[in-house]
Amino acid sequence: MTVNRTTAYATTSGMALPKQPAAPAAEVRGACLAPVVRDLRERSGHSPRALLFGPEDLVVITGLPGSGKSTLMKRAVRGTRIDSQDARDRWAARMPRFLPYAVYRPLVRLAHYAGLRRAVRSGEGVVVHDCGTQAWVRGWLAREARRRGGSLHLLLLDVAPDTALEGQRERGRGVSRYAFLRHRRAAARLLNSVEAGALPHGCGSAVLLDREAADALRRIGFTG
Repeated sequence: MTVNRTTAYATTSGMALPKQPAAPAAEVRGACLAPVVRDLRERSGHSPRALLFGPEDLVVITGLPGSGKSTLMKRAVRGTRIDSQDARDRWAARMPRFLPYAVYRPLVRLAHYAGLRRAVRSGEGVVVHDCGTQAWVRGWLAREARRRGGSLHLLLLDVAPDTALEGQRERGRGVSRYAFLRHRRAAARLLNSVEAGALPHGCGSAVLLDREAADALRRIGFTG
């Protein structure tokens, strides 16, 4: 699947989704194109194996904790990926085991956002893990994508809460009940908005994935 500022094009073996209608050049200069939503849920095994974006684009993967965002990124992203869990793991390896994560959480977040800023300013395509509750991060990334001549694209993992909780148990790491409820409300609002065609401000496209579609992906990358 190829998604850039002007088109949305998906391919699997023998199947293609139509491109977004291109606006006349004068209209493109005067206004932003309408955002594109592609729903890849419940495709019965006919999901794309790859998602490709423009070279200046930024991609955000969002969903409930335990929905499989980090697993998908590790498997499918071959270029630059920024996952807050990676920063947490690096700091945890350096800290005494008895020290609660809450004590050094501010340092982890500082390191994560510093790394994210460096990656974004590099000019390369970047895939970013998003917990879904930090809307300001998506706003900032949308502005950065426009500054570098690209667009922000959203990959939303639509996974049932029970499945996400099971994913947390499988990885041996979870969030508090309060935090999960907060994530769940934020994810529901975002999903409902995207399904209605109302994407976050500055977002050029959104792709909806269920667990089967996410498992089918083998590459998330950038052209050029």
